[in-house]
Parts: sequence; C-alpha cells; structure tokens
Amino acid sequence: MQFRQLSEAYHVLSHPERRAQYDISHAALRQARWRLVSNGTQAANDFEVEQLVRLTVLEVLYTRRRTEPSLSGVSMWDLEHLIGRAREQLEFTVWYLSSKKYVTRSDGAELVITAEGVEFLEANYARTNSQRRLTQGQKAS
Repeated sequence: MQFRQLSEAYHVLSHPERRAQYDISHAALRQARWRLVSNGTQAANDFEVEQLVRLTVLEVLYTRRRTEPSLSGVSMWDLEHLIGRAREQLEFTVWYLSSKKYVTRSDGAELVITAEGVEFLEANYARTNSQRRLTQGQKAS
C-alpha cells in the first residue's frame, strides 16, 4: 500500500505538467479547508482586525493540535497561506500571542498552541463567531 502511494507520488511529481496540476488543486483544497478569515473582513478599526487575526491564528493552531496531535505545529509560511496574511502582518500577532503564552515554538520553530491559548480561544470563540456572522451579513446587504 505505501509503496504504491510512493510510486504514484513519484510519478506525479516527476512530470512537470502533472506536478503543476497537483500544486494547483492542492493549494485550492488547502485554502478552502483552512480559510478562516477573508481578506475583505470589515471591522471598525485596526484593533478589531488584529483581534480577529489573533483568534484566527489560535483557531488554526487549535485545529491542527486537535486533528493532528503528532504534527501539531504550523510554520509561519503555512500560516501566511492558510489565513491569507503576509508574514510582516503576522509578526506583531505572533509576538503578542507568544508574550501572552498562548502560543509557543516547537523544536522545529513551528508555532504550537498552548493550554492557555486553548482556554483563551474557547472563552472568546462565541463572541468572535457572532462578530464574523454580523460582518458577513453586512457584506451580503
């Protein structure tokens, strides 16, 4: 079974056209699966946007920890692509979350949610979720 999967993967990756098709479909699937905040989020000010981004980062890390316990870290590169924000925009967010001890870095320098981060996210999730629904309702109008 594993040999067949490796053989198929090698076959796809060794042909440039198939590799490009795989890259496109894989990227679209990842974005659809993980897109938690749209780039067009309307907030009253930068403070509200930053709060939503912080909670979104925690949601990504929480989901990764819950669904893939042995691979619970997320690299900055993956985080950039998962939530659609540039590294420069995430630096402050990561600094803040690290300072509050909501996230930490793994031995491989990936971001990992802490128990404090889980508690903070769970305490604030209902408020944030209703705020997102209101924002999406305003866009539809």
